[in-house]
Amino acid sequence: MKLVRGAWKLLVGIKDALVLLFMLLFFIALFAVLSARPNPAAVRDGALVLNIDGMIVEQPSQADPFAAFGGGESIKEYRMRDLVRALDAAKGDSRVKAVVLDLDRFMGGYPAAVAEVGQAVARVRAAGKPVLAYATGYTDSGYLLAANASEIWVNPLGGTLFTGPGGSRLYYKGLIDKLGVTTHVYKVGKFKSAVEPFILTGQSPEAREANEALYGAIFGQWQEAVAKARPKARIRETIAQPDVVVAAANGDIALANERMGLVDKRGDRLAFGKRVAEVAGADAGKPAGNFKAIKLANWLEANPAPKTGDAIGVITIAGEIVDGKAGPGTAGGDTVSALLLKGLAEKKLKALVVRVDSPGGSALASERIRQAILQAKGQGLPVVVSMGSLAASGGYWVSTPGDVIFAEPNTITGSIGIFGIIPTFENTLAKIGVTSDGVKTTPLTGQPDVYAGTNETVDRVLQSGIEQGYRRFIGLVSQSRRMTPQRVDEIGQGRVWDGGTARQLGLVDRFGNLSDAVAEAAKRAKLDPAKVHAVYLEKEPSWFEQLVAGFAAGSGEDEDEEAAPESGGDIYARIAAERRAVFGQALGDARRLAMGSSMQARCLECGAFGPAATNVRADARLIDLVLARIGL
Repeated sequence: MKLVRGAWKLLVGIKDALVLLFMLLFFIALFAVLSARPNPAAVRDGALVLNIDGMIVEQPSQADPFAAFGGGESIKEYRMRDLVRALDAAKGDSRVKAVVLDLDRFMGGYPAAVAEVGQAVARVRAAGKPVLAYATGYTDSGYLLAANASEIWVNPLGGTLFTGPGGSRLYYKGLIDKLGVTTHVYKVGKFKSAVEPFILTGQSPEAREANEALYGAIFGQWQEAVAKARPKARIRETIAQPDVVVAAANGDIALANERMGLVDKRGDRLAFGKRVAEVAGADAGKPAGNFKAIKLANWLEANPAPKTGDAIGVITIAGEIVDGKAGPGTAGGDTVSALLLKGLAEKKLKALVVRVDSPGGSALASERIRQAILQAKGQGLPVVVSMGSLAASGGYWVSTPGDVIFAEPNTITGSIGIFGIIPTFENTLAKIGVTSDGVKTTPLTGQPDVYAGTNETVDRVLQSGIEQGYRRFIGLVSQSRRMTPQRVDEIGQGRVWDGGTARQLGLVDRFGNLSDAVAEAAKRAKLDPAKVHAVYLEKEPSWFEQLVAGFAAGSGEDEDEEAAPESGGDIYARIAAERRAVFGQALGDARRLAMGSSMQARCLECGAFGPAATNVRADARLIDLVLARIGL
């Protein structure tokens, strides 16, 4: 009995300790939430600091509780329209003495999103307000932001080299063959290269042709934007002969950048902080390099989005389109359609804007979302589509109900095509002496059979289904764009286009951003665009999600933001990070091959310009898991 009582006391003690630990963590998180809550009253004279230590996205993903509570690394995401609103509000506010762009840990974003933020930076500069940018080394997208600043600083031990879009892509056919995996591909579209990594050892001639045209157009637009923002910079010479330019500066990349007019000043953070203090002021008693600062969160809280006038609904389709439900940053077919239908029933909307920022995904989920959009048209509401950075494959599918489609010149769109992939493991199992057998009552019994492989009957059925899906896709585009099916097929075939070319082809109607689309929706509803406001049909975060987000923000943000954070690393550190990203992509692609199930309308090329946030996070977790398993 003494042994039983002792064991019982031990269990009770463990239970009490766990309860106390949970309560302690809860109150720590609660304190972090309260501490990190934006405070508009804290806004005072100083420099508005945009420390963009993460990615610019259309819709931030849901906070990862494991990263927040488990000490893992969390990839921060900044909503594009929040950054634009903050910059536009700063133009005419006398409290903002300058804007600081801290791009040391900027992880980029898709071209259209980065360009729109860059244009907002340019508007601040044009209003006569100083904009100062700093980084140890600028990425291509980071430099596009910095080019619009009035002063560009770089660390003397850093510097930047421009790479342009493209580069190597992983192909898995050799590995798949060694493992004995049979990859069954069902597709339509000679340019539908999303399946190529699993069936080829390199890109097809068709994919290379399309990619060269797409990448060339996007990079050309980047160069034009940089040249417009910084006309004295010898950007083309730097891109064409980087080795010659750097060698002329005896290997000093930062000095080479300065000589070519790419940056204005070489200096460390201390020198940069002193320069900002000259413009924005410094508090007495603070260490050198500090300056009066305005937190972005406080500034946004002090400058909320308009909420007066008639309501124009905005439904956001951001990230991969997947079946079922999904959190922000991923477009779950059930979730997006439910939010839209609820908004149509409750919000007294006068028009609808469909904001698309997606490389596509499930054809079934895309159709579910499209049907929900048609409900708005059924109620007599004007429907305007606003394409953000991406509206490809399934992203274009959901755009077809629009009365008019807006895009940016560097929007990535098109990719009108369908595919499906099913891996089977009969040869893999045979390598270890495992075979399969059974009784089949019909040609489709047990099909598709992942143990014994598919048969010709199911192959024909699945390919026929893909072809029918493509014909449906062609039909939707044909009806929406008032083209013949033959013409749509010519510009379809899975080929991806930049926004400028897509407009010439008739896949989009006009150039413009989300604000332009909202204004057009108001006009079509016979309303004054100046007297409407956007109502974003998004799920409000639960108290737990707010708790997690607040804990992550509170644990990662120094309350004294006047002191500049540590540097983000030079070009060699970036190369190391890219190696880790390649490993993560390989793991993630393997998982997506094994788990992909539905008919897909997805764009592979889109990832070359800025990986989807959901994939980055998921692949990063896979890396951590594998490295932990092997003891690294």
